[in-house]
Amino acid sequence: MGNTYSEKIYVGIDISKDFFDAALPVKATWHHLKLCNNKTGFRQLLQALQAFDAVVCVMEASGPYYLELAGFLHQAGIEVSVVNPLAVRRFCQMRLSRAKTDKKDAVMIAAYGQAEKPKLWEPEAGHVLALKQLQTVAEGLQRSHHRHSRQLESLRAGGKVNHQAEKSLQRMIRQAKEELDKVEAQLDKLIAEHHCQQFEQLKSIPGLGRKSSMLLLLITGGFSKFVHYKQLISYVGLSPRIYQSGSSVKGKARICKMGMSQVRKVLYVCSWSAIKCNKACRELYERLLARGKAKRLALVAVANKLLKQAFAVVTKGEFYFEKS
Repeated sequence: MGNTYSEKIYVGIDISKDFFDAALPVKATWHHLKLCNNKTGFRQLLQALQAFDAVVCVMEASGPYYLELAGFLHQAGIEVSVVNPLAVRRFCQMRLSRAKTDKKDAVMIAAYGQAEKPKLWEPEAGHVLALKQLQTVAEGLQRSHHRHSRQLESLRAGGKVNHQAEKSLQRMIRQAKEELDKVEAQLDKLIAEHHCQQFEQLKSIPGLGRKSSMLLLLITGGFSKFVHYKQLISYVGLSPRIYQSGSSVKGKARICKMGMSQVRKVLYVCSWSAIKCNKACRELYERLLARGKAKRLALVAVANKLLKQAFAVVTKGEFYFEKS
């Protein structure tokens, strides 16, 4: 590996389910490692990192695959940055990089870290991780319950029903509902233990309910990840994007879908309720329609308004109060 380096250097890691590629800068070139995404590979990487006095390992938030390695390195005292894959992709495009290999990706991740100095990653608190996992399971159970219910409905609509088929679907529907009730009870318990006041503050906003309030607490870590509501809007993926070329060619404003689709869907549904029961949201909606804006665009603006209200009540430690 060569001599030890005293300056802080950035190691790029391109990670997948079974393997990860690491790009370590050595003098004017790169040293590549392809290792298994398990404890053996983690230890081999850690040994290679001993050649550097100060190192930051940069990796993309690739589903759940980065979590175990990031936690291992953090526990070993290695600084870690976990970045949005889209940010790295844009960085590559700006540098006209078109090569797409694991080795090249690792190098570009390292270059991104060196250029942008992304903030350091910290492992989430145990209850936050538990809430996210339970919420994922709850969503799966809801989909299962809905799917089997639709199957049973379709079966019965066809006329003569096979007894065993009907019995099996009824059992699966019942089991999904029973498991969903258990998971939601555990979610409620954890929210009550760790985010009780914030949860009630969010639910005080007309248009936000139990599910939407819980989702907002989950994705924001109890609103600890952002210092401004615009950061939250951008994170969710509801920021408007303007398409423009030169001074005369302009496209329509569209929302930037660089966030979490499930949260956007929930907020979009909430916006329909908000235009009926939330005075500020209703006025915004009507004002945009009067200006000729499309209903969908106006509803996205209402969803943004709900996020702004949510950020305000929680960060100020207040309950929502509607001005007359």
